[in-house]
Amino acid sequence: MTASPVASLPLTAIAKATRQAARQLAVLPTEARNQAVEAIAQALEAATPEILAANAADCQAAQAEGIAKPLYNRLKLDETKLKAAIEGVRDVGKLADPVGTVQIQRELDEGLILKRITCPVGVLGIIFEARPDALIQITSLAIKSGNGVILKGGKEAIRSCETLVKAIHQGLSTTAVDAAAVQLLTTREEIRALLQLDEYVDLIIPRGSNEFVRYVQENTRIPVLGHADGICHLYIDRAAELQKAVEITVDAKTQYPAVCNAIETLLVHSAIAPTFLPLAAAALQKRNVELRGDEVTCQILEMAAATEEDWSTEYNDLVLSIKVVDSLEEAIAHINTYGSRHTDAIVTEDPNIADTFLNQVDSANVFHNCSTRFADGFRYGFGAEVGISTQKMPPRGPVGLEGLITYKYKVTGNGHIVAPYAGKDAKPFTHRDF
Repeated sequence: MTASPVASLPLTAIAKATRQAARQLAVLPTEARNQAVEAIAQALEAATPEILAANAADCQAAQAEGIAKPLYNRLKLDETKLKAAIEGVRDVGKLADPVGTVQIQRELDEGLILKRITCPVGVLGIIFEARPDALIQITSLAIKSGNGVILKGGKEAIRSCETLVKAIHQGLSTTAVDAAAVQLLTTREEIRALLQLDEYVDLIIPRGSNEFVRYVQENTRIPVLGHADGICHLYIDRAAELQKAVEITVDAKTQYPAVCNAIETLLVHSAIAPTFLPLAAAALQKRNVELRGDEVTCQILEMAAATEEDWSTEYNDLVLSIKVVDSLEEAIAHINTYGSRHTDAIVTEDPNIADTFLNQVDSANVFHNCSTRFADGFRYGFGAEVGISTQKMPPRGPVGLEGLITYKYKVTGNGHIVAPYAGKDAKPFTHRDF
């Protein structure tokens, strides 16, 4: 396995090299960056046997150490998941170039022109737990958007990450992109050091547990983009079509329970609870879902009692808490109280109720009559995502290329000075948009 171009250097030197490579990458033409993305896809395809073998070794070691089931599910990178990730790389390459877009072109006065133009953020620091596929997604998005990236994966994925970055560097070596734009850190001690590199790193994106993300947020001056919790809800309204509601419930909980957009709490209107809950419970229990219900739910079906803690717990597993509510307003209040502003959905055939839910639930993703599992950059057509942001300021929701772009103002004049535009007889601006 070949070392990365600056792997033997101190972390500060690595960050400097990444910033320099990122500056060169930022000014490359669209075609050169697209060629680099395709080269990454081809290199990953060529290295598939090596990648899968490395991941198998990681999984075996993790199981021996008693890794939790949700974390193991995220760690495992089988051939199907790897192919999907490579497909996502190619989808990123097909997207429109986000760099160099003129957002504003305005004449301030004759011969004095203002432009607002998109540009890369700079250097991204990505810290993630047990998600080798995240490394693939993030790297492709970073290269496409002209950003350098310093990656730090969890110790349980070390072999997978090293093998993936080796392939990525081999792919980039055939392109105009300096491979130093993509770096991998391998020790736990480097996390805290990375968080202190505000001089060289422009944005930190953590992907992992609630505790992990909060640790990152509390230990850096660098802006952080991410979410700490994925407590997602599905509300079954009294006007829901029951079979549709059952199918959406099962998919939203069981299709991939270890991810942040799987539901953790099911809310059911009291008018249909006696009919719907037995149907849903039977379907969920066939998938080995452990059910925990509030008092009313437990009167309808025999199951474990939910506690107050359940409403604010992200299980990432085949566990689902259930609460019966008497109104749409109660459902919305519960979600806005206990939810994490990630993804919440309603099943109803009443468009007015749906609109009220979509407008009043304070989450980054709000869905009507579909599974919460659609909250994903690839499924949104972003090619891939660097993560999902639950913050109010943009970017919000699945973050693709647009979340890795900022802008700068460029003003061109012809000897213009401010003095004539100030004072009693100030010259007016034309402020004419082109």
